[in-house]
Amino acid sequence: MGGLIDLSGDFAYTLAAFLVVLTVLVFVHELGHYLAARRCDIRVEVFSIGFGPEIWGFDDRHGTRWRLSWIPIGGYVKFFGDADAASMPGETGALNEAERAVAFPCKTVGQRAFVVVAGPLANLVFAAVVYAGLALSLGVAFTPPVVGEVQPDSAAAAAGLRSGDRVLSAGGSSIERFQDLQRVVRLRPGETLAFEIEREGTRRSLTATIGRRTLVDRWGNKSDIGLLGISQAGVEIRRLGPVAALWHGAMETWHTGGAIMTAIGQMFAGTRPLDELGGPLRIAHISGEMAKSGFAALVAFVGYMSVSLGLINLFPVPLLDGGHLAAYAIEAVRGRALSLRAQEIAARIGLGLVLALFVLGTWNDRYVLRLIADALGSLFS
Repeated sequence: MGGLIDLSGDFAYTLAAFLVVLTVLVFVHELGHYLAARRCDIRVEVFSIGFGPEIWGFDDRHGTRWRLSWIPIGGYVKFFGDADAASMPGETGALNEAERAVAFPCKTVGQRAFVVVAGPLANLVFAAVVYAGLALSLGVAFTPPVVGEVQPDSAAAAAGLRSGDRVLSAGGSSIERFQDLQRVVRLRPGETLAFEIEREGTRRSLTATIGRRTLVDRWGNKSDIGLLGISQAGVEIRRLGPVAALWHGAMETWHTGGAIMTAIGQMFAGTRPLDELGGPLRIAHISGEMAKSGFAALVAFVGYMSVSLGLINLFPVPLLDGGHLAAYAIEAVRGRALSLRAQEIAARIGLGLVLALFVLGTWNDRYVLRLIADALGSLFS
């Protein structure tokens, strides 16, 4: 009986952590759209966390309906003049002058683009604030990029790296911390990289062919990472002031975004397997694991996911923010918007792509599905 209680409690804990992470990310994203719209004097009709029927809501003094809905995957802001929550333009010919002044489709291309890009930017700024808050409260683990031990028969040994060498750059990237070196190496398994090091006060150049290791997580998902074969010389915790913490947060967001984009580029190039792409189930499980690891780990995961959400939404795919920005760019060049028919076709294509990615992510999470099925089977057996 105790095992069943633990199992159901673990499932509830994971679900709660997932909903907290997702709600925070969606709220920040949609708040960016909302604030930008208010800045441009656009009437916001609905601010919804989730889709489907409303669970709870209220109307503010500006006429916006703030609501929680039953389907928690995502959210939206609906502007006056839009036909639906996907910002498909509605008919504006019958609007009077006062209504046209607050209708989203009647605003300039620049204003509409500003409102659209504000969502992803809000996620990126929020991630920087999260990382800065962690640095300010807990400090930053600083590991100088100095080689501790070199493993025999490793890529580092073959390249001639020695204990005590300080790595200055790797693959064209400047190295300030050991974590910077790990970030570069992990994303480039099998590649030959140029290194600049300092040894006994003298700068030297080396090349190393990065090793490859295949990792298998607890759900059976495989991923290849690069391996150099060195250990760090030591770790120290540095306390940062407010300004330094904000700078650290901005740089951490930049490096995280760069790593995400590199991994996505490698998937498109075929050098990184697509099964590393996860869906909501994997995010839910990771949320639960991070929550079990502690509040700081969960907050750091929220920062990482906020960067991911911001960048992915900037992809030029119809229905995503990047798709709207691409349409506005075409409108700016042509001098007029795409026809409603063209926008409808693009929206259908975008919906198909988003659904395909959702299906692929869910298929990659089939091991998570198996864990859930086993858990439910044990729960009700």
